[in-house]
Amino acid sequence: MYLSTDQYAIHCPAASPPPCMIETLHEQGSGECNEDVLLQAEDLFGVFDGATSLEHFYDSNGSTGGLRAATIAADTFHDCGGGLPQAAATANRLIREAQQRYRIPLHHRHRLWSTSLAVIRLNESSFDYCFTGDCLILLLHRDGSHTLLSPEPDIDSETLQLWQESPTTAQSIHAHLADQIVRIRLQMNVSYGVLNGEPESMDFLRHGRCSLDGIADILLFTDGLALPKAEPKAPSDWQAFADLYRRGGLPALRDHVRGLQSEDPTCRRYPRFKLHDDIAAIAITLDRDRPLPVHTPRRFS
Repeated sequence: MYLSTDQYAIHCPAASPPPCMIETLHEQGSGECNEDVLLQAEDLFGVFDGATSLEHFYDSNGSTGGLRAATIAADTFHDCGGGLPQAAATANRLIREAQQRYRIPLHHRHRLWSTSLAVIRLNESSFDYCFTGDCLILLLHRDGSHTLLSPEPDIDSETLQLWQESPTTAQSIHAHLADQIVRIRLQMNVSYGVLNGEPESMDFLRHGRCSLDGIADILLFTDGLALPKAEPKAPSDWQAFADLYRRGGLPALRDHVRGLQSEDPTCRRYPRFKLHDDIAAIAITLDRDRPLPVHTPRRFS
C-alpha cells in the first residue's frame, strides 16, 4: 500500500493499465488525527473516509474507530485478489470482527465505526469501480465535459442547514445539534451506505465497469476536497471543481477549499462540522497517445 503524506506526482507502470500519471493528496484537517486513508498499489487506487463512533472510541495506540475502519478497508482491498465487490464484503466483515474484539455492542449503532470508500482498478481499456458513502469519483473527459460517476450523497445537508439557521450564540454544532447528529448517524445503511460491519452495507455498495474511451482524468476524493457551499441543500458546482483541477491540479483545489474555510472560522458562512476536514485524493491522468517513462512509486508508511 502507498500512503501519501504530501502531494506528489509519479508515473505508474504501463504493463496492463494504460500509461498514466498519478497525483495524490493526503492531508489532515482540524481534528486530532487524519481518519482518511489513501491506497495506491500498481493498478489499484482508492480513498477511504473513516468515521468514528459518536462516543469517540480510541484504541491503545490512539487511533479512532474511523481510522481503524478505513485502514482495515484499505488493507483488505490491497490484499484481496478478487473483484472489488468481494473485497468490500470482506472488509465489511473484518470491520465487524474488529469491533467485536473491542467489545463494541453492535446493536448500539451510534457506537459503530464506519468508512466510506471509492476504489478503482485500471485495465487496458476500462476500469472497474466500487463506492459507498460520501467518497466520490469524477471523470474528466477530453472534450472538456465531466461526469460524476458516484452520485453526490445527501447525508448531512439537513443538519448543516439547521446549524446555519441556529443562533450565533449557540454552542458548537456537535453540542447544539447532538440529537440531530445521532439521528442521521442511525441512518447508516438505511438511507445511505457505509462499511460498518452490518450486512446491510452491501445493499448500498455500487460497482461496475467503465470504458476509458474519451476520459482524460479520473479523480477519486473524500468529501474534504469538495467545494464549500453557502447553501447546504444546493447542488455542488462540479464544473467549477473541474475547472480548478484543470488549472492547477489537486493543490489548486486544496488551496481554494482551505482558503474559503479559513475565512469562515465559525463554520457559518459555509456550514460544516469543523474548520477543515481531512482530505484523501487521487488524480489519474491518462495518456492514450504516447508512452510515459516508468518510475518506481515512492512508499510511505
